[in-house]
Amino acid sequence: MESFLVQATIYFGAAVIAVPVAARLGLGSVLGYLAAGILIGPVLGLVGTETQQIQHFAEFGVVMMLFLIGLELDPRALWAMRHKLIGLGGLQILLTMIVIMGGAMALGVSWSVALAIGMAFSLSSTAIVLQTLSEKGLMQTKGGRSTFSVLLTQDIAVIPMLALLPLLALPTIAGSIDHGTSAHGEAGHGGDHGTTLAAFDFIDNLPAWGVTGLTLIAVAAIIFAGIYLTRPVFSFIHQSRMREMYTALALLIVVGIASLMLLLNLSPALGAFLAGVVLANSEFRHEIESDIAPFKGLLLGLFFITVGAGIDFHTLFSQPVFLIGVTLAVMIAKGAILYGLALIFGLSGRHRWLFTLGLAQAGEFGFVLTSFALQQNVIPTDYAAQLYLIIALSMLLTPLFFLLYEQVAKRLKEVEEIVEPDEIEAQGPVIIAGIGRFGQVVNRMIMMNGYRPTVLDHDLSTIRLMRQFGFKSFLGDPTRPELLHAAGLSTARILVVAMDDKDASTRIVQYARKERPDLFIVGRAHDRIHVYELYRAGADKIVREMFDSSLRAARYVLEELGLSEYEAADSEKRYYKHDRKALRELAELWVPGVPVAENEAYIARAKELNNEMETQMVSELDDDADRDTGAEGEKARLGN
Repeated sequence: MESFLVQATIYFGAAVIAVPVAARLGLGSVLGYLAAGILIGPVLGLVGTETQQIQHFAEFGVVMMLFLIGLELDPRALWAMRHKLIGLGGLQILLTMIVIMGGAMALGVSWSVALAIGMAFSLSSTAIVLQTLSEKGLMQTKGGRSTFSVLLTQDIAVIPMLALLPLLALPTIAGSIDHGTSAHGEAGHGGDHGTTLAAFDFIDNLPAWGVTGLTLIAVAAIIFAGIYLTRPVFSFIHQSRMREMYTALALLIVVGIASLMLLLNLSPALGAFLAGVVLANSEFRHEIESDIAPFKGLLLGLFFITVGAGIDFHTLFSQPVFLIGVTLAVMIAKGAILYGLALIFGLSGRHRWLFTLGLAQAGEFGFVLTSFALQQNVIPTDYAAQLYLIIALSMLLTPLFFLLYEQVAKRLKEVEEIVEPDEIEAQGPVIIAGIGRFGQVVNRMIMMNGYRPTVLDHDLSTIRLMRQFGFKSFLGDPTRPELLHAAGLSTARILVVAMDDKDASTRIVQYARKERPDLFIVGRAHDRIHVYELYRAGADKIVREMFDSSLRAARYVLEELGLSEYEAADSEKRYYKHDRKALRELAELWVPGVPVAENEAYIARAKELNNEMETQMVSELDDDADRDTGAEGEKARLGN
């Protein structure tokens, strides 16, 4: 136990040092975790035999990640994504399996072993890819959504793969298999049989068809329990009104399912994923998610460290050219397939490269399948050791591939920005620069009142979408003076600047004010600082994109607290008036380029204005109350 705690301290210490450094260098947390693992493992030798024990613990992070992914996937959403899941994801898995299997057979590997290798390499790293997409804000892009669809298909595909592997068993190599040689796979350790209940020993002696049937039964049992047993249990826990019991139950669900799957020598991560999907429609979904999320991030980081620490550099240095060559060959072959599918399914530019470079690696389920194949006598031990190393190397290269994507994306963005703008054939009294979620509402309301604004936006996909819905708009960068003039800057009465890019918005306002001192300019601001920038640039009216909606939300709260609709609306108007007054004063004290936290005059006046606002609003409310009381008294006197 003492040795385990020392090892855990080393792991956490390495993470605390390496990950912030990697993040500051723009390399992302995943590469930091992997580098920390390599440093404390193969380089310094600070972690030894306990690495395997901590890896079991860390792999639980992958289990919880899959459970949380499942919670986010309403079965109806899965059905809506069926075309991408079956088409894009299914083709990726099938084509990769065929190509890798063919390559392995060309190297003299038997077809059954080659098929098992193809299965392992057809899967990508859900843990690394989703973590990196989230950190870099790429999850909601077209490429990010397509990547997620393929990862989801791969996670689901592990179920039939686990069912198929026992059918490929090779009895002739059974004697040479060492069940304890796996350094990574969760199914292979499936546990350490010293802790496995004796009642489950019969599983090792089942024929291939029996293991396949057992897998299907386990999947059916998880689905049944998720549908019919969890609601009564959660209702029972809810009656105790003890929040920590929710956390305990959420962890019990994940740990219990993982333990059951390990006892059956199946993948605990897949069991957790299925349980999450089943619970996605539960009214307790958000409660479970919030309770488990903090554990996931920490354990997932430990998993990445153990992957780095577990890289066998002795094996690598004994065959460096072969192993690195095979790793690169697998990633290139997989990348070529992904790139082709991206072309077929209409991904373009940066989205295509994100999809290709993001999924080119093998992943944690490759460890699972390799270990399970080893246990089921499908592949020999020496092959398994090499497969573990190739999978780990590909995962180690993945953050570098994302850095390569960023460089490609920058160049492609420059190319996209050179796209020829539309020829603007219509001009009107209003120009709208930017037709995102903010500009669309402005545009529709103006059109409802019989006016036809001239709409400009530099995003081709947005323009195409607007045209599909019948809204006329023109492709072009509104920051370019010639396009603004083509849109009618010299004759327009009003310019609405609704760009997402804050700097671009400010530049447009500055130029338009310089060209047309009489032009009425409405600017969209992201925050207070942007308000000051637009104010200095010359905007007549500035709208903070979240301000009015926040006021409305506060008004609803006041109404629920007991104020009448009139009182709540009146309070909203007063706050709006005071805030606008304070904003105008603070705009004069704001200094461009100087952080607000370092502007003492600004901070002091902001505090004074805040106190004045609270005092004045309370005073006005008291005056209103006195007037209401006086009016009631006058009515009573006259009545008498």
